[in-house]
Amino acid sequence: MLRQPGQPTDDPGTAPIEGLIGASPAMLDVYATTRRVAASNASVLLLGETGTGKELIAKAIHNLSPRGSGPFVRVNCGALSESLLESELFGHVRGAFTGAVANRAGRFEAAHTGTIFLDEINSTTPKLQVKLLRVLQEREFERVGDTETIRVDTRVIAASNRDLLDEVAKEKFREDLYYRLNVVPILLPPLRGRRDDIPLLVSHFLELYNEANDRYVVHIQKEALEAMVRYHWPGNVRELQNAVERCVVMARGDELTLDLLPPTMRGDRPATTLPGRGGDLDSLARDLVEQGMTTAGPADDNLFDRVVSRVERELIAQMLAACNGVQLKAAARLGINRNTLRKKLLEHGLEEGEG
Repeated sequence: MLRQPGQPTDDPGTAPIEGLIGASPAMLDVYATTRRVAASNASVLLLGETGTGKELIAKAIHNLSPRGSGPFVRVNCGALSESLLESELFGHVRGAFTGAVANRAGRFEAAHTGTIFLDEINSTTPKLQVKLLRVLQEREFERVGDTETIRVDTRVIAASNRDLLDEVAKEKFREDLYYRLNVVPILLPPLRGRRDDIPLLVSHFLELYNEANDRYVVHIQKEALEAMVRYHWPGNVRELQNAVERCVVMARGDELTLDLLPPTMRGDRPATTLPGRGGDLDSLARDLVEQGMTTAGPADDNLFDRVVSRVERELIAQMLAACNGVQLKAAARLGINRNTLRKKLLEHGLEEGEG
């Protein structure tokens, strides 16, 4: 039996947190870790796919902490260039660069006595990673163009939609910074990993968008709910939220019906999701695997090579073409070293481009 949001559990530590929806075992674990870490000043690293609710967890940690009455400052590290992000985080003084007509405090100063949430931390450059490491270690920094050291009392919560250990292995992220951020990691499950929460989330978003749009869609057709529970949700909770909003806006009566859902959620396969015609990668991968299994003969036992090897060959061929045959550039784009690329070129019988 599903618990409703806010309903007590046997363990008070795993009780749902205000503003967060879900009662699946995976989410109860997240609640428990969130409550325990909130009481400390430890840095937290939130990991999970895009749309899983990392900012909501960051806000919950802040609100439940002794810093809850202080500021909560969010910075999307992936939305700004290196120079703009450096100024945004640490501030600048007048004349530090073109357009710096006055002194300006940064987000770390704004978050003093509170919490700063660094979203998409994986997108930061090595130069900024050095400055972030210093803030975490010493709690001090200088504004851009200044020599005066500023000390701050700010808790850092970071988030990444990529595996930072992989980024460390690829030398795209500093190992020492990773360990400073990863004091307490919290992995947020994808929506397909907690399907029991989908009915709760649908009800929550129905209420939210009914009020926002002055509508009264209060019933959910059984077939529509079953389709939503089956769907793989590559965009996670954010995609579900947008889907429910669309249904509320388009509904003619008081029921969310199957025909209101996008074709992909209903299980239809329109031409727009076929390879080469657009569609999200998860849908295309699922279609490719199903096609490989369907066309395989009863005696075929090499399905792994049938599917994976062909995708690998096509990816390498197209990347080489995009890089004008320059192997070094193609290897960098693919995230593999040049020797590995050469080996795969031989395996797949592809012509070698220039080095």
